[in-house]
Amino acid sequence: MVLNYLDTISFATPAFFLLLLLLPLMIFHYRKNNNARQATIKVSSVKNFATLSSWKNIVRHLPFILRLAALFFIIIALARPQTKNEEINAEGEGIDIVLGIDVSGSMTAQDFSPNRMEAAKKVAEEFVDSRPTDRIGIVVFAGESFTQCPLTTDKAVLKSAISHIQNGLLEDGTAIGDGLSTSIDRLRNTRSKSKVVILLTDGENNGGIIGPASAKEIAKAFHVKVYTIGVGSDGYAPFPVKTQLGIIVQQQKVTIDEKLLNEIATETGGKYFRAKDNVGLTDIYKEIDQLEKSKVEITTISRYTEKYFIFVLLASLLLLLEIVFRYTVLKKFP
Repeated sequence: MVLNYLDTISFATPAFFLLLLLLPLMIFHYRKNNNARQATIKVSSVKNFATLSSWKNIVRHLPFILRLAALFFIIIALARPQTKNEEINAEGEGIDIVLGIDVSGSMTAQDFSPNRMEAAKKVAEEFVDSRPTDRIGIVVFAGESFTQCPLTTDKAVLKSAISHIQNGLLEDGTAIGDGLSTSIDRLRNTRSKSKVVILLTDGENNGGIIGPASAKEIAKAFHVKVYTIGVGSDGYAPFPVKTQLGIIVQQQKVTIDEKLLNEIATETGGKYFRAKDNVGLTDIYKEIDQLEKSKVEITTISRYTEKYFIFVLLASLLLLLEIVFRYTVLKKFP
């Protein structure tokens, strides 16, 4: 506890600690003068003087010790010990971002570790951590779309919502248009100057009420920038399939409508990315993080609390004790 407290102490004028070099000199000078004042007498034996040592003789150095300690505390006080309290205020223009995540059955493919969905959830959580001042929302979609979490700056709520994303909660399919339009709807009435959707999918549009072309036009109308990510390795990927004998893994062809995703991104001012593995997916989110930077002004207010008074008080008490001992108990008579 004491060490933790000392870690919070700093000194405004540490140069005064050089005065501590005076303490060894004072001790040397005291010993030299003390020895010079001692009278000597030669006797044949000290046996009879052994019991003559009084308590005054034992504590006769106490006044000097008290003065030395007082000087030590005075030097500490001159160095001005103080504690520092920092208050950090972050003000700026954040970005409203919606993460649209495909949760169709194909997202359980195992060409990512452990599968596409878990890999997408992991990088989404890392992305949330990297955006401290932005409002972020989560939309999931398969054959239909659903708002998993509305726009919020509460990172704990967002990460909890991401962790609860799983396959099978929505009708299966890939409704890219519905997923995009629901994401845009989350941003439609916000006052933020920057509105972004990051849409992640691993397939082709095969369902939903709103087509991808219509959703793209809605994004353009509300000035929403869309980044699209196609997830899946080249060629074939291992897919878990339920059978009467249980779940078996089959190789199935990877089909991503890259032309559509590229068109959506390009026409809304965003960019299309292709993620073929975990590392690639992580790098894509990092690149988007760099492309969409928030304007934040950080103000740090430092408040210092002086702590020298306690050392001045200790020094005063020690000097008072020295005077009391020197002129009462240890008073010398001529």
